[in-house]
Amino acid sequence: MSTPVHSIQEVDALGTKRRYHNKQSLCYIIRSGVAGGVAGCVAKTVIAPLDRVKILFQSSNPHFQKYAGTWSGAYQASKEIYTINGVRGLFQGNSATLLRILPYAAIKFVAFEQIRHVLMPNEDTAFRHLISGSLAGITSVLCTYPLELIRVRLAFEVRNDSRVRYVTLFKQIYHESAASHRKLIHFPIMNFYRGLNPTIIGMIPYAGVSFFTHYLLTEFCRTELADLTTKPSLAAGKLDSRGQNIKSPLKTWAELTVGGLSGAIAQTVSYPLEVIRRRMQVYGAVDPTTYVGLLQTIRTIWVTNGFKGFFVGLSIGYLKVTPMVAVSFTVYHRMKLLLNID
Repeated sequence: MSTPVHSIQEVDALGTKRRYHNKQSLCYIIRSGVAGGVAGCVAKTVIAPLDRVKILFQSSNPHFQKYAGTWSGAYQASKEIYTINGVRGLFQGNSATLLRILPYAAIKFVAFEQIRHVLMPNEDTAFRHLISGSLAGITSVLCTYPLELIRVRLAFEVRNDSRVRYVTLFKQIYHESAASHRKLIHFPIMNFYRGLNPTIIGMIPYAGVSFFTHYLLTEFCRTELADLTTKPSLAAGKLDSRGQNIKSPLKTWAELTVGGLSGAIAQTVSYPLEVIRRRMQVYGAVDPTTYVGLLQTIRTIWVTNGFKGFFVGLSIGYLKVTPMVAVSFTVYHRMKLLLNID
């Protein structure tokens, strides 16, 4: 029996394809990181004005508390920001957001793909998506949290007398004495990790539920609503590198809808912890000599606003997170197709 002869071009193409689809190869890791980083930046830019308003509401900024708690509050707050600072004011802190979100989203999606590959080498399940998403979220937060703190401080600033410089803000946070908390006196770098505990706790349900719900809704669309929500694909029904059937991709509107619903559900589950985190992050800007811990922050919110205090700004949270997660998942999957790693 004769042995098939392949040209050099065919061998090179086969080797390249294997590198692109081997999830543990450096080529796949880099490309999935690029896809995740681009997806995160696009999604965050789309909702940057809403993010600014939400942070002002959550952190109880005295200039904007009069707008919190009403459906028209987001519009009124945005209008005042525009009046004071113009369009730049609506996007204040967005450059810091992109500086953080690029590595954050890249790490999150790379970690998700790698953890999912370890947990699900042969078969995808919803529960494993939940675990993979939670662990990926925690990994990305630990790597990028100081940048998140700086972003929140920039968004919290509403003065119009001068532009806040990153170096100045960095020095300010570093030198906050937090005199009532001895550990921070000896380790000022820990000032950049204010609010880390509720962030980690909140990331477990948020990232986990978003990936979990996205998987369930995607599978539902592909099985129960296939004619309505999926696009024809020549690869559908063939086997992938793990021996699983390749499924038809969702139409763009369906993928955006699935992503939006996933984000809304995840936001509802984790929102109280997000409010606590924001309060802890901005305490240093309000009173740099005082360190306020997790339990004290919870007590303050409860005494001041009661149960509803843990959900202040949730309506604008939906307006922000729904399109953000929808765009993030959709752009990520489109980037994977573009980079030939899907």
